[in-house]
Amino acid sequence: MSGGKPVYVPLRVQCADKDPAKDVISSHDWKLDMEELEAAINENTRIIVVNTPHNPVGKVFSREELEQIGAIAARHNLLILADEVYEHLTYGVEHISIATLPGMWERTVTVGSAGKMFGVTGWRVGWSVGPAELIQPTLSAHTRIVFTSNTPLQEGVASAFKIAKENDFLNIQCQEYERRRNRLMAIFDDVGLPYVVPDGAYYLLVNAAAIKIPSDYQFPDFIEERGANFKLVYFFIKEFGVSGIPPTEFYSEPHKHLANDYIRFAFCKTDEGLDEAAKCLQSLKRYLQETS
Repeated sequence: MSGGKPVYVPLRVQCADKDPAKDVISSHDWKLDMEELEAAINENTRIIVVNTPHNPVGKVFSREELEQIGAIAARHNLLILADEVYEHLTYGVEHISIATLPGMWERTVTVGSAGKMFGVTGWRVGWSVGPAELIQPTLSAHTRIVFTSNTPLQEGVASAFKIAKENDFLNIQCQEYERRRNRLMAIFDDVGLPYVVPDGAYYLLVNAAAIKIPSDYQFPDFIEERGANFKLVYFFIKEFGVSGIPPTEFYSEPHKHLANDYIRFAFCKTDEGLDEAAKCLQSLKRYLQETS
């Protein structure tokens, strides 16, 4: 928009004592290299986009990490766009909004989502919070891009906020998601695939490097042309009847290799759906191979 050029700095796994292809690791093991981030900044840089809790990894950035990002933004006089749509979905760790850190409010726009908060992603209702001088141009851009939001659904979200507080909805929902997260992790423990334990959001990033796809397996052309990660996800759908998302879709071209062995599964599902997935995934055991 307006000629802006995104420059991507990815999270990378940093855990010398574990092999992600063999071992369960924490989402906190995915680190942002602060030197790499600062090296990506030049005289044209205007804004840093931060996503916490993170999709697809499930990482919740620590206070120390956010302070380091904030210090970089301050040194270079940059704005921060904080994507915090999963702010109420954390498991045993504290979500910290970067706008609450000293000196960060005046340079931060924080984005929230009713779709994620209340499980109504089809409503497409969200909000931006920040100082007036940043929200006014944000509103102007919103008006010219989508014009308006659906008024009845906005009323519904307003009512949901009131009722959620009365019924302790957000805490109950978080507990339910944590239970389902643990259920899905147990399913992959049983079939022998490692994963990234998410501290936030509702996705499980599973490392499927141990899956041996037969060399003569036939993929349609539209999958073949998308590369190894799409082929892996397609294989899971066709052979096991379980669908995930190829996380390479979250990466720029130079960084797609970081996600080639992973599949993102959602655990915001019914108990019946998770039970069915557990049965379907039993058949993947015959495709497991030793990873070097």
